[in-house]
Amino acid sequence: MKKYRHAWVLLYGFIYMPWFIWLEKHVRQGYYLIHSPLDDYIPFVEYFIVPYFLWFVFIAATGLYFFFTDRRGFYRLCTFMFSGMTIFLIICTIFPNGLALRPEVFPRDNIFTDAVRWLYQTDTPTNVLPSIHVFNSLGAAFAIGHSHALRKKRWVQPAAFVLAGLIILSTVFLKQHSVTDVFAAMVMAGVIYPFVYVPAGKKAPSLSHQPT
Repeated sequence: MKKYRHAWVLLYGFIYMPWFIWLEKHVRQGYYLIHSPLDDYIPFVEYFIVPYFLWFVFIAATGLYFFFTDRRGFYRLCTFMFSGMTIFLIICTIFPNGLALRPEVFPRDNIFTDAVRWLYQTDTPTNVLPSIHVFNSLGAAFAIGHSHALRKKRWVQPAAFVLAGLIILSTVFLKQHSVTDVFAAMVMAGVIYPFVYVPAGKKAPSLSHQPT
């Protein structure tokens, strides 16, 4: 328990999940519809369900890696993600929002559209601004990008950013999010990023010159 005492930060789940579930149950009507003119030019592409579902693996794998190998990196990752997730909850509470972008009829019938159909049935088109799928994908990619250990494996960091990019694209091609949601998540990530990672980056050179 001493070795993994940093697990205490995961208690945040007892704040986030009840709040999010409450929003999902209560934001059913009278919410503000999020829409961007660019949404009308983006086609529905069911194949993006693959990177969309890979988000869960990406976030879990990143969190577990830092939890077991890099306590400081784990704290930074959690600080970044939990800050944005809290802002997301506050926004959706005071500004209920949702989408009306999902297709009524799928253009094709295949295993991928079946998966999208299941997603639509289990996930409401509400509480979408800013996109947590986008924000946490960026958070995981940033954490991996700042890992000195993972820099030794040249393929890991580029792969993380490619996967994050595909996940971000999946949110709009599956009509799970508006371009507005994506942009809002990127802005939020850009605001939080300097507070979590830039101070650590500035200290790194000075530490490397200290006598051993």
